[in-house]
Amino acid sequence: MVNSNDVVSKRVYTVEEIATILGISRSASYELVKKGEFKIVRIGATIRVSKPSFDAWLDSQEI
Repeated sequence: MVNSNDVVSKRVYTVEEIATILGISRSASYELVKKGEFKIVRIGATIRVSKPSFDAWLDSQEI
């Protein structure tokens, strides 16, 4: 399990970390990635989400 305190200082997030931060399932996180909601980097089969683009997306969401 990912500790949300560990992800604060990262430049990129894993899809699992996005799920933890948002409190959603991994599959829901992958759906957000597929929709192009934030910038990603693919390293082989691995996906990393740009922290600045994720933070900007999250800030733009209505609560």
